[in-house]
Amino acid sequence: MPQLSVLTNTVLSGMLTGTIYGLMALGLSIVFGVMRLVNFAHGEIMTLAMYAAVLAFERLSLDPFLAMPIVAVLFGLLGYGLQRKFISRFIHRPEHIQMLLMIALATIIANGLLLGFGPDAKSVQPGYALDSIALGPMLVDKVRVFAAAAAMAATALLAAFFRLTLLGKAIRACADNQLGARVAGLPIGRLYGIAFGLGSACVAVAGCAMVPLIDVTPALGPSYTLLAFVIVIVGGLGSMVGALLGGLLIGVSEALAGMMISPSAKGMVSFGLLIIVLLVKPQGLLGSGRS
Repeated sequence: MPQLSVLTNTVLSGMLTGTIYGLMALGLSIVFGVMRLVNFAHGEIMTLAMYAAVLAFERLSLDPFLAMPIVAVLFGLLGYGLQRKFISRFIHRPEHIQMLLMIALATIIANGLLLGFGPDAKSVQPGYALDSIALGPMLVDKVRVFAAAAAMAATALLAAFFRLTLLGKAIRACADNQLGARVAGLPIGRLYGIAFGLGSACVAVAGCAMVPLIDVTPALGPSYTLLAFVIVIVGGLGSMVGALLGGLLIGVSEALAGMMISPSAKGMVSFGLLIIVLLVKPQGLLGSGRS
């Protein structure tokens, strides 16, 4: 029974982390689904948001979860402006040019963070950082529960936006049929900017949620970009539901690998899962259609 309790606790912890992963990957999936742009700077934008949460905590004593809406709005506006003023100039260029553009942007962000904050890791330790919540025989970190709740709330708001608002429906129409949307008179360029802004806001919320769980360094970005790619490919490129499902699978697999094998085996298991999914279903779990 104790071993079963530990296993159940590990799976639950992995699921909670997986909701954050899912939101992070959701931002990447939105950008790709609407713009057909692979955002290689995704992890760096998340790292930038994590440093914004660190600054809010250090300078303003603002809890990361209270700073989350502010950071999300700021990064949504940043993403919109970045796409409209900069990325839009390259949107019709060849894919390798777009890839180099986003890699250059990622490099600029990472080196800017290194210049501004140095190489040392920074952390956020709110007063409840070591508290736990008892769920029967299980003890779950309070920070992880708060982070998962914030990620689920952000995901629900995003789903409601796409399903219930005219603007959200217009973005979905643009993703499904760009030519038809253009013929119908939809402002494609503006919708691209909003989509990139939403993707940046998603990853900003995920970054704020992750700040109390891990230490932040300027070099953190590439690992999260790679993780987001794994998740969206497992779930299915362009599928919102697939991104959430992929996040849960990767979160649970990493938690189980860390418990049963070694913490260093997490990446190995994630990529092993990716290979298995691609062998069984090359388009990803939900890649056959759009959410």
